[in-house]
Amino acid sequence: MNKGDFIDRLADRTNLTKKEARTYLDSVLDLVQETLLKGEDVKLVGFGKFAVRARKASSRINPQTRKPIEVEAKVVPLFKPGKELKRQVEKTLKATPNGVGKK
Repeated sequence: MNKGDFIDRLADRTNLTKKEARTYLDSVLDLVQETLLKGEDVKLVGFGKFAVRARKASSRINPQTRKPIEVEAKVVPLFKPGKELKRQVEKTLKATPNGVGKK
């Protein structure tokens, strides 16, 4: 599902116009981003946690040249699903040879 599809479904479920749904979604996403940029977590109980984490510098091998390269330390965003979301996914979906399918 892309952002446009998400907005369409949000508008249908909430009886909002698509413009209003887009405004609400953009506001939520902006708020999550602003909070992460402050180095703070966003915890949505039952759904999950958005956070930022530091990654250490490391040495890697360039697969094309086979030469070692140094990867700098950096800060990355992450999402950790909550228990309820994990439970629902495990209950509803299964791994298949082609990826993910319904149970």
